[in-house]
Amino acid sequence: MDKILNKLFLILTARKKSDPKKSYVSSLYNKGIKKILKKIKEETNELIIVTKKFKEKNYKDNFLRYEIIKETADLWFHTLICISYLDILHTEILEELSSRIGISGIEEKNNR
Repeated sequence: MDKILNKLFLILTARKKSDPKKSYVSSLYNKGIKKILKKIKEETNELIIVTKKFKEKNYKDNFLRYEIIKETADLWFHTLICISYLDILHTEILEELSSRIGISGIEEKNNR
């Protein structure tokens, strides 16, 4: 997974200098953080909707399962665009996640 994230991050970084008329990612960077956050909100809502539909089918609909996978990928992708825009490296996020392994969620929340 690290290789995929590294490759994506290199692409996202390169898109900062690309023509917004030729690159979707560059167009988001060009429109700024409000547009990027709007896309994250849209993708989050799409994931919520399809997950609710999947629940209604008792988690047994392969089409909806795949839709969840695709919507999650969209959400992750747009989140990567956001952190790249903010000059936060994906490795910083991975380090934070790694530091939480083995710590109770309740304990982690209390330590904030």
